[in-house]
Amino acid sequence: MKAQKALLLNPRLTSTVRKGQRHGYNAELLKLILVEPLKKLDPRLQIKNPVMFVVWLGTLVTAALTVNPQLFGPSHASSLYNGVVTFILFITVWFANLAEAMAEGRGKAKAASLRHTTSELNALRLLDNGKTETVPAAALRKGDLVRVNRDELVPTDGEVVEGVAYVDESMITGESAPVVKEPGSEVASTVTGGTRVISDSLVILVTASPGHTFLDRMISLVEGAKRQKTPNEIALTVLLSVLTLIFVIVVTAIAPVAAYLNAQINVADLVALIVALIPTTIGALLSAIGIAGIDRTMRFNMLAMSGKAVEAAGDVNTLLLDKTGTITMGNRQATEFLPVSGCSRHELMQASYLASLFDTTPEGKSTIAFATAQGAHSEARQEEAVGTDFSAQTRMSGTDMGDGRVIRKGAVDSVVSYVKEKYGTPTPADLRRIAESVSKLGATPLAVAVNGRILGIITLSDVLKPGIRERAAELRAMGIRTVMVTGDNPTTASVIAAEAGLDTFVAQATPEDKLKLIRSEQAQGHLVAMTGDGTNDAPALAQADVGLAMYTGTMPAKEAANIIDLDSDPTKLLDLVSIGKRMLITRGALTTFSIANDVAKYFAILPALFMVALPGLAVLNVMHLATPQSAILSALIFNALIIPALIPLALRGVKFMPKSAESMFYRNLMVYGVGGLVAPFIGIKLIDLCLTPFL
Repeated sequence: MKAQKALLLNPRLTSTVRKGQRHGYNAELLKLILVEPLKKLDPRLQIKNPVMFVVWLGTLVTAALTVNPQLFGPSHASSLYNGVVTFILFITVWFANLAEAMAEGRGKAKAASLRHTTSELNALRLLDNGKTETVPAAALRKGDLVRVNRDELVPTDGEVVEGVAYVDESMITGESAPVVKEPGSEVASTVTGGTRVISDSLVILVTASPGHTFLDRMISLVEGAKRQKTPNEIALTVLLSVLTLIFVIVVTAIAPVAAYLNAQINVADLVALIVALIPTTIGALLSAIGIAGIDRTMRFNMLAMSGKAVEAAGDVNTLLLDKTGTITMGNRQATEFLPVSGCSRHELMQASYLASLFDTTPEGKSTIAFATAQGAHSEARQEEAVGTDFSAQTRMSGTDMGDGRVIRKGAVDSVVSYVKEKYGTPTPADLRRIAESVSKLGATPLAVAVNGRILGIITLSDVLKPGIRERAAELRAMGIRTVMVTGDNPTTASVIAAEAGLDTFVAQATPEDKLKLIRSEQAQGHLVAMTGDGTNDAPALAQADVGLAMYTGTMPAKEAANIIDLDSDPTKLLDLVSIGKRMLITRGALTTFSIANDVAKYFAILPALFMVALPGLAVLNVMHLATPQSAILSALIFNALIIPALIPLALRGVKFMPKSAESMFYRNLMVYGVGGLVAPFIGIKLIDLCLTPFL
């Protein structure tokens, strides 16, 4: 992925990650995930996951029983049996830690590479007396002035106050093309620490305190260990904790019942029974699912400020989409030549082609391409032509041909005034009608004139991005309402919104209008997402449940948003919804599987456990498990093995399909609910058959 190439600066690490993209986790990451599970055995970390903390405590208890089987009273279990139980419980905890370590591994590698960028970085600070001094970047303070020369790294976040230079931002955005930085522009004056000046020099005003730069934020965010749990994840953790507590109490109560029935149940069996019955599967994978969701946004080159934002994206009800650059391409393109009466379409097309010879704007290049495709061609003495650049005063551009022809194109009013003042030529009777018809369709009309004679209109349209209509249909199928917000007039807005298949639009929208719309939707209980890049978007981005800011946007916009798109592609808001839903669906699917798993294990284990003391329970031993010990060990082994089997699914996520929530619920209930019920019966029975000869 482009994001991975951009973020990994260390050549050796970059090489290994590229190999890892082809072969899965590379050697460095594999080493990381083998060490991290052992570090996570720290009880201060384990207690954060109550379900696995119970398994961890059970491991300690059975380990003590391995040393002394009679530690808690008379027991028929041998040290070997207790040791086997201890080993199975240990690998259960280890697999749970492994799932989290694998989810965190990619983020830790990225964080390490980013730290490499900021280490040992110096800055040339400007002093009040006009002199300079070299200081560590960490010594810079907000308000300092620093000079960054060619081929030097920008030491910290700041604003350009002097100079014009190209800056390589590929380390952040992944884009190889450098960008121009200069003072006086909201966007073009902002620079980020760690980027490189590749031409000239800049004087930068430091705007970030040490430890609070954009890179510092990236480092802390990509480290999965520092990820805060989302509200839904916290609620599910509480539910799992309550279920675990209930089973601990129930299984503890079995001891006196077993003594009354003269059933031989060892302490190790009770510990194993607790572990087999509590929701260990989802308890082991819950954290990995959340971390993987955050990592998925990074693979799309988006930086999520919190897991809550990604999760909220999965529950979004309303999407606010900017028109230019989000729904449309942003660069107007020539789509039609409309001649006036008395002029042929070919004559207009050829004149439009010649008028655009020196026009390097996207509109000019588009006119050349469109006219060429329609049959326009170069002419003799074309090499003698001289171009006239567009200016804000004339609002026209054009070409003076070598044979004396003067060709102009531009805004209709400007061309009409030009030919009237210079040539005294009357305006064609149907020119206004043609121009108005183009405007009503949401397009821009440009008039073309040759030697004072107006030939017709070039239609420039803000073309819809490919697939936007299909994406809008997918969002509607998911029950998400799409709203286009634009500063255009209502006529243009209505045409674009209809072509894009959006639900509604807000035309001539001001920052106050956007904020009012978001608050209105939220007052109705809806979650709202929006995109923005300007300072005037900051209030709305802060108010929205999911605010996606462009990296090329202003600092206030990036500070207000909870997700930053490093590619500055606003259409990623649609991808973000899919990522959020995928995370929610994965968590729900694996929770369903885990609970169904536990229900199946109740019926598989409990009859076998008591059938010696209560022979009547043998009829419920539908799996015909050989002995209580084989039943316990089979359930434990299955419990341990199912966790690594589901790690790839937890990290990859359950495939999201644009369906209604109801249809997705029934689909996952059938796949993961029924699968969770069936899998233990098959798995435990097979393991029991393998264990029976050894017990």
